[in-house]
Amino acid sequence: MKHTLMLVMVVAAVALAADPDVTSLYEVRTEGSSTALKAGDKGKVVIEIKAKNGAHVSDEAPLRIELSSKDAKLDKEKVTLADSLVKKVEGSKEYPDPKFEVGFTPAAQGKANIEAKLTFFICTDKICARQTKTLSFPVTVN
Repeated sequence: MKHTLMLVMVVAAVALAADPDVTSLYEVRTEGSSTALKAGDKGKVVIEIKAKNGAHVSDEAPLRIELSSKDAKLDKEKVTLADSLVKKVEGSKEYPDPKFEVGFTPAAQGKANIEAKLTFFICTDKICARQTKTLSFPVTVN
């Protein structure tokens, strides 16, 4: 019985260690996203993943943003690291913080909402952890 309990505790400890909390190593910014538009105007969704404390967004592991909206026509529904406005300089060891802009046109007056599901890897010298975030962008259309 003692061995079984000890084994369960070891497995639980390994499971916790395998998925470290790295949320303090980055922030997702959305400054510059459209929040209010006139009917017929085009807006934009801005997403930037800002690494902190010596971390970086992996440029080797997949980065994917899936956008959707019932209320607006999106210029793109899928975005990858290749779509980042900030590019890594050839031969550089610096990891730029990826930034994306996706245009949209609301379907009608009223409220529009755009959803974005982010999947990326945040890394340090010791770890690389998969992150998923869901963002919502409400827009008022006059």
